[in-house]
Amino acid sequence: MSAVLLTGVGKRYDIVSCFARETKTLAADPSPMAPARYAAHVQVDVPPMNDREYLPVLLELCERHGVGAVLPLTDLDIEVLARGREEHGLPALVPSSEVARATFDKFEAHELFLRSDLPTPPTMLPGADLEAFEYPAVIKPRRGSGARSIHLARDAAEARFFVPYLEGTRARGEASGDWGGDVKAPVGEPVMIQRAMRGPELSIDCLGDADGRCLNAIPRTMIESRGGESVKGTVVHDDELEALACRAMETLRVRGPATIQVFRDPDVGIAITDFNTRFGGAFPAPTFAALPGRTYPQLIVRLAAGERIEPHVGEFTAPLSFTRYYWQLELDADLRPTRREIVPGGPPPPNLDQA
Repeated sequence: MSAVLLTGVGKRYDIVSCFARETKTLAADPSPMAPARYAAHVQVDVPPMNDREYLPVLLELCERHGVGAVLPLTDLDIEVLARGREEHGLPALVPSSEVARATFDKFEAHELFLRSDLPTPPTMLPGADLEAFEYPAVIKPRRGSGARSIHLARDAAEARFFVPYLEGTRARGEASGDWGGDVKAPVGEPVMIQRAMRGPELSIDCLGDADGRCLNAIPRTMIESRGGESVKGTVVHDDELEALACRAMETLRVRGPATIQVFRDPDVGIAITDFNTRFGGAFPAPTFAALPGRTYPQLIVRLAAGERIEPHVGEFTAPLSFTRYYWQLELDADLRPTRREIVPGGPPPPNLDQA
């Protein structure tokens, strides 16, 4: 069995523990308090993702621990890992650096979808004619995550208010009336304007192999989300969504996991509103729905060992609902798990080594 290295693990204890049940798992995060580190066999202290030593450290870890797959659990280093694979042979299950860069920027992703004949809502940049756009629209950061700073504009006047407000270019007194002081932008970065989609919002959790073949695509409803992360939903069979996800994954040759968010708008039809080339927040959904031996961590461990797996799109259990909750770990003075539990029956972490 090849080891697996997970980066930016944060609080994704669920993902790390699933891999730790299948193979030796390394969890990399610069914070010693990142709870997901404690689900892995090996905790790894790494430099910041924008540090020039970040990739060399990952390459050394892969060689020392026999890592066959590196996967990001955050958006922040996907392009870095892609360049590491292209330039240094890092065994990262991520898309090309071009696709990683485009999908990190929502407007670039929109243009990529247009070039790739993938459905995307009407979208434009603030410099275009706001009066000519069809409203309602959402004004949101191009590189936003967690559903932060997204505002609904019902007409061009509201769009003209929110764009400079989010970009940080609106100062005191520029709107009608006095703002009562300088206004701090909540984002302070480029934004875009996108048609506000109606109808149900759904996500499709996908997995691509090292050749960019889509192995499976598992749709789910989004009953409730918090901070852009689904906390309640239902896995469903939907031939149209499964086919779209498979086409999108293979058109963009996405390696590794991806979560595609779509709306089924009564006027626009199905359109992709977000494309995250990593595990989604509702990771438990495709894990519960997968057939025995075919959870995404199990398939990734097999891919890391060099096995070629045949696509099995549409083969999963549905309907099946999930609801997520929080758990916690107690750490001693040396930041080691005490293994005490508030409520008996919680999953104990494995024995840990320091890398």
